[in-house]
Amino acid sequence: MESMMIYMPIVMALVGLAYMMVKKSWVMKQDAGDGKMKEISDHIYEGALAFLKAEYRLLTLFVIGVSILLFIVSTIVPSTHWLIVIAFIVGAFFSALAGNMGMKIATKTNVRTTQAARTSLPNALKVSFGGGTVMGLGVAGLAVLGLTAFFILFYNFFMGGAWTNTHDMTIVLETLAGFSLGAESIALFARVGGGIYTKAADVGADLVGKVEAGIPEDDPRNPATIADNVGDNVGDVAGMGADLFGSYVATVLAAMVLGNYIIDVNDISIFKGFGSIGPILLPMAIAGAGIVISLLGTMLVSIKDNAAKENEVMGALNKGNWFSIALVAVSCYGLVTWMLPETMKMNFFEAEGDILKDITAMRVFYATIVGLIVGGVISSVTEYYTGLGKKPILNIVEKSATGAGTNIIAGLATGMISTFPTVILFAMAIWSSYAFAGFYGVAMAASAMMATTAMQLAIDAFGPIADNAGGIAEMSEQDPIVRERTDILDSVGNTTAATGKGFAIASAALTSLALFAAYVTFTGIDGINIFKAPVLAMLFIGGMVPVVFSALAMNAVGKAAMEMVYEVRRQFKNIPGIMEGTGKPEYDKCVEISTNASLKEMMLPGILTIGFPLIITFIPMLFGMDNLMIAEMLGGYMAGVTVSGVLWAIFQNNAGGAWDNAKKSFEAGVMINGEMTHKG
Repeated sequence: MESMMIYMPIVMALVGLAYMMVKKSWVMKQDAGDGKMKEISDHIYEGALAFLKAEYRLLTLFVIGVSILLFIVSTIVPSTHWLIVIAFIVGAFFSALAGNMGMKIATKTNVRTTQAARTSLPNALKVSFGGGTVMGLGVAGLAVLGLTAFFILFYNFFMGGAWTNTHDMTIVLETLAGFSLGAESIALFARVGGGIYTKAADVGADLVGKVEAGIPEDDPRNPATIADNVGDNVGDVAGMGADLFGSYVATVLAAMVLGNYIIDVNDISIFKGFGSIGPILLPMAIAGAGIVISLLGTMLVSIKDNAAKENEVMGALNKGNWFSIALVAVSCYGLVTWMLPETMKMNFFEAEGDILKDITAMRVFYATIVGLIVGGVISSVTEYYTGLGKKPILNIVEKSATGAGTNIIAGLATGMISTFPTVILFAMAIWSSYAFAGFYGVAMAASAMMATTAMQLAIDAFGPIADNAGGIAEMSEQDPIVRERTDILDSVGNTTAATGKGFAIASAALTSLALFAAYVTFTGIDGINIFKAPVLAMLFIGGMVPVVFSALAMNAVGKAAMEMVYEVRRQFKNIPGIMEGTGKPEYDKCVEISTNASLKEMMLPGILTIGFPLIITFIPMLFGMDNLMIAEMLGGYMAGVTVSGVLWAIFQNNAGGAWDNAKKSFEAGVMINGEMTHKG
């Protein structure tokens, strides 16, 4: 049984993928509505597919270029093998496949959700969340399947399928890192490109349609409406899918690297069973178990009341989420106590230097509980700052009574203050998980948090599906009750989008620290001393990069949105009868603008992100700087990027989510100073 444990994650991944196919088949069998609804849905699907095809053509060139560089590096670095190139290509392919798969099911589920909303709200939730479930299980299943399969392949290739020594395992894991690098590379461009597309279309559609022309959101007379709905899919579905795919793989890999280090500092005889690699297999086993547990959690998401409001829908989602978290905690206890020795030595970085401490398996389990609790609580904190009807949203609504200026001030302040509880939780998670089991504990906390990725993605993807469903209802001129039902789901979706990003931020923060520890282990440096001028300089450079990255992304959105505004104005002016509903807008022109602009503008932020580490590494080499000093400088850079990036991510995510639901509050009608204000 123990010898077969290495294959368990693959089996669990296949179970998840099999259920995904069953769920996909069920979703596709649902009624897709009348001809007009199908026509609108087809426009959205074709627009999203056209964007992804164009994006993937560009990324194929990027993958080829990086593959050549990796091959050259593999011939120079002793601990790296040319097989890293194969792992990189497959990792990139799987990441793109995960995003593409999610986009396709989302664009097929949207119209079925609209049709379901014609019958009842519970049916609409069932269909939209069914589409999200396909997305979640597909991403998690592909990630675990790819990572585990490559580990088994490399383990057999380099070590003959049996433990030899930690040096050989280092080669296995460093080659396996190619899979993670491929996944993260696609995630970067998919997230940035999709995000630029989404916001450019959104801003362009709203500025001219809602503000200038005074027509409702998703009105079929607005030429940018289709592009706006396409954006929901390429950014919030395909982009998020690739993003979490990359984070998921990186988290598990970081824990595996640190598990190898644990084996290195202990007598191999204490790791009985599991091929003596229990600490390395454990994070993969937890990831595999998380897929099946998330599958069960998705089955609990339902409502019965057709008159349910946002709170009841959110409660149904939370029920499935917290059930998954609780069951992962139980599985962590079983797997940790089964796969790890009762006591083992772990390395801790203390004031007096590196020291080894005896750590029990139960302390590793406690670290996983820290990750699960913090992941759940951070989602709740994000929900508080972005949820409809919550105090921060009501505060923004109230401040809006005196104009846009005070609205902006309130929104910015909400995003800024939200960093306080979130960062305190991060700090507690890092400190406590490290106290329990060193950096391996931090990595296992992140692995446990990411174990529910399938459930988190299902919740996150349901939002843009519901948003699209509302757009289709408006464009196909359905009864008002249909739009009311989809708006309830959309409002919850705005919050789940923010909590989903909060989950991604939390997991990325813990994963970054785990990767940081793995980096120190790989490079052999003693630590990162900020009293060294080059290290301190790189710390500040790293802190600057997320700020500049954000500026480049916002400028890109602004440029693309301006093009969209000009095009929509042109159509309103030049196409006869468009405002009367007798002239047909040229939707494809707006889709083309968003596609071209996002693909063009995504390159500079991507180059910035990839370029700085390369510059910091190779330019000092040309001047003969010591390799350990260069490694320390790069560590300082990564520390700066991590801290600054986490703060900016929390601030922007929560400020944006809060503004979005404040807008929803106005559209529904709110009381300010005893008067009903703007009912859209």
